[in-house]
Amino acid sequence: MKKPVIDVIIPAFNEEQSIGLVLADIPSEVVREVIVCNNASTDKTAGIARSLGATVVDQPRKGYGSACLKGIEYLLCKEENEWPDIIVFIDGDYSDHPDELPALVRPIVEGGYDLCIGSRALGQLEKGAMMPQQIFGNWLATNLIKLIYGYQFTDLGPFRAIRFDKFLGLNMEDKDFGWTVEMQVKAAKKKYKCIEVPVRYRRRVGRSKVSGTARGTILAGYKILWTIFKLY
Repeated sequence: MKKPVIDVIIPAFNEEQSIGLVLADIPSEVVREVIVCNNASTDKTAGIARSLGATVVDQPRKGYGSACLKGIEYLLCKEENEWPDIIVFIDGDYSDHPDELPALVRPIVEGGYDLCIGSRALGQLEKGAMMPQQIFGNWLATNLIKLIYGYQFTDLGPFRAIRFDKFLGLNMEDKDFGWTVEMQVKAAKKKYKCIEVPVRYRRRVGRSKVSGTARGTILAGYKILWTIFKLY
């Protein structure tokens, strides 16, 4: 069987303390290219990523989805025969375990799945890695997806893999907090073959820009719920 081409997209906003750790743990024998989407960082994130061999693209418009879309834009500028077979998304804060990437892509490579979510709910969650409001929000959102769209997820985790052609079929648009749930809802609507694998999750390096503030938590929660109902 032909070895699939796998690229990694990392949205990153002021992650100079952690981006090097993330890049060091990504299994280079599995991945062709790592794209760090520098999301208006004011620190050394971009320089560190570049020095460690990552491709760095700049997205001055703040927003998680904006950063991810910039990485996709970079890939689409390649010739079509150079597009990846699979793309993996992972955060730049070192809360996920990049060395689990082979397990994340395995259901796609060997099982014919379209989308694989790394589930923190099914895996090992380090104490304090997720705030209570995050855990509740994940539970509420995934149960709403099950109720409305008939798809069972346990998490909206950022560590995920998807076939590139299937990703393009989703026409992703969200620029900020609704990115992950938009992907899962649209995949459910299109009847993609989806699966979750358990992943470990630890306390992030540095302070979260979302769950670390009351405003960020409220905005993220509102956007996630709004996206679930908007797409119905």
